[in-house]
Amino acid sequence: MNISRTRYLTHAAVIAALYAALTHLQNLLLPGSATWMIQMRLSEALCVLAFFTPAAVPGLAVGCLVFNLTFSAALPLDFLVGSLATLLAAQGMWMTRNVTIRNYPLPGMVMPALFNALLVGWELAVYVGGGFLINAFYVALGELAVLLVPGSIVYFALKRRDFGRTLFAG
Repeated sequence: MNISRTRYLTHAAVIAALYAALTHLQNLLLPGSATWMIQMRLSEALCVLAFFTPAAVPGLAVGCLVFNLTFSAALPLDFLVGSLATLLAAQGMWMTRNVTIRNYPLPGMVMPALFNALLVGWELAVYVGGGFLINAFYVALGELAVLLVPGSIVYFALKRRDFGRTLFAG
């Protein structure tokens, strides 16, 4: 029992660290690409890990929180709202991990776009203005681009080599 719990916490911590580090790296190399209205956080491709392990749910949320807390330009509400959106999206992905369309988990892949569009779209409307619908659209667009392209590549790479089972067994 302790080994399983230790493995779960280790997986969550590694996923959190990867998410935060990749987001900081992207923001360093392409300033603003991970933080504005049309954001394409490539680290969001890690959300597909929620199809393979429940440890990804808290791991992704904590990784998002760590980035938002350590990024100087993060909006105060983003600590709560962005992390909550990531938590709900990852939980939705875990819950729909077995729902596929032609062996592709499309319902789960749209969870980050849905939750981030609603919550982060609202947050941006409060802070930046421009209206909720346009902000939600831009956030969803960025999320879909990341999940459906690099996210799909990560998903199929893990699935094809059965890495999901071997990495996250336990």
